[in-house]
Amino acid sequence: MGSIPLVWFVGLVAWSGSPAVGELLPAERAIETVVDHYVDAGLVAAGTHPAPETEDASMVRRLTLDLLGRIPTASEVRAFTESTDPEKRPKLVDRLIGSVGFARHQADTLDAMLMSGFRSSLREYLVSSCRDNRPWDTVFRELMAATESGPGQKGVSEFLKARGKDPDKLTTDVSSIFFGVNVSCAKCHDHPLVDDWKQDHYYGMKSFLERTYVVGNFVGEHGYGRTKFKTTDGEEKKARFLFLTGREVEVGGAEEPSGDDKKAEKQKIDEAKKKNEAPPSPEVSARARLVETALEPANRDFFARAIVNRFWHRFYGQGLVMPLDQMHSENPPSHPELLQWLARDLIEHGYDLRRLTRGLVLSHAYARESRAESENPDPRLFGVAAPRPLTPLQLSLSMSVATASPETFADPDDQAKVENLANSSRGLASAIARPGEDYQIGAAEALFMSNGTKLNELLGDGDDRLVGRIAKQRDHRAQVELAVRNVLSRSPDPDEIALLGEFLAHREDRPVEAARQLVWALLASGEFRFNH
Repeated sequence: MGSIPLVWFVGLVAWSGSPAVGELLPAERAIETVVDHYVDAGLVAAGTHPAPETEDASMVRRLTLDLLGRIPTASEVRAFTESTDPEKRPKLVDRLIGSVGFARHQADTLDAMLMSGFRSSLREYLVSSCRDNRPWDTVFRELMAATESGPGQKGVSEFLKARGKDPDKLTTDVSSIFFGVNVSCAKCHDHPLVDDWKQDHYYGMKSFLERTYVVGNFVGEHGYGRTKFKTTDGEEKKARFLFLTGREVEVGGAEEPSGDDKKAEKQKIDEAKKKNEAPPSPEVSARARLVETALEPANRDFFARAIVNRFWHRFYGQGLVMPLDQMHSENPPSHPELLQWLARDLIEHGYDLRRLTRGLVLSHAYARESRAESENPDPRLFGVAAPRPLTPLQLSLSMSVATASPETFADPDDQAKVENLANSSRGLASAIARPGEDYQIGAAEALFMSNGTKLNELLGDGDDRLVGRIAKQRDHRAQVELAVRNVLSRSPDPDEIALLGEFLAHREDRPVEAARQLVWALLASGEFRFNH
């Protein structure tokens, strides 16, 4: 193994507060310039040369996939590649972030993060919050409150409802998703490998959440109860309300009410259930106290770092801390100052995820080619763009866009037609497994690509289909260019024109089938399957 850059060692001191870092760059610096400063410093320290910036066609495809969840249309690619405006990239980013499709895709991305493993969805609530650019701390507060009575709150209770009957699952997910800390290993004993996490931390977090219950269509919360647990020595302890930083909180309510009080509460809950109403709220909410504590200035770094790390992973294919839920002293960030600067910036700008997104995708580090100069580049250096498999929703919508007649999207400013496809392609996404860190195509996707009914519809030969438009062309070069531009979002190279043109020439007696096979081969390629 080669030498490790000095920048990686900064942060090996305890993670339970903020990682130890050097003096950060000034707060007024633009996000993208800070990203490049710290990433480039790591590359220099490692003696590694980064990949060059990718070409325009690849850039517009990458950005459109990341910000709108689909490939660009041929007209969008043409408009970007033919533009000579030196500011065309930031202008493109601003146009994409300001579009309806951005809120849709941002909501889908957050829904996958928040509701992974559950059949229920937060999408209705998240579309509203992303459209309004609701701050991330507000989203957290609303998810924990789970009150659907206010504007833009419909569906917000699904996060707690999906987990409300399993307080251990709720504790693990809240800690992992919102704070980047999976404390489940400290449930039965102090963490065996990480000194930061003790049983007190696990049950301290559980104390805030164990009063939660689900009744009918609503999430309720008892106004009493103290979590108990046994230590490895067999001692029974009452858990304190303890945040991950070690901050102990006083939460009101009775530790254990009388039998009559419990009976009276149950009667009120049953009456509310019969009326399909929310159960009575406690005088003091332990979940609300968790939110308040987590967002205190002394504690909020956990909250900010976790979402920054997840967004970095989303756009760069590798988190600054990996795995994403293992932020602790034994697992320091690859670029500690960068993570800390981004977390500070997010806090100081009101947890604005749209602003964070814009800065991350405008950096030179984001714009690099996905082909590396070295054979095995270290992904922690971010010197080369990481190919990322498309999510089911990205893939399904991209297939719908790619196989439609290019005339459908002749006007790059007309987003309504594309957004209609986004809704209709959701059924197709259900046949595709969500890719994990070690990506492999699942059997369901392989079968779908072989003979799926929906795929055959996309490869139809009507005038509104790409196959139909290709089949009507008589010039093989024009056919190849039409297919490659619409499916792969670029111009074909001379070898492709020759090879694919020869393929079509041998099938001139069956032009529709030849066009269908050509489009299918491009859709099934690794180039289409990945964002690169």
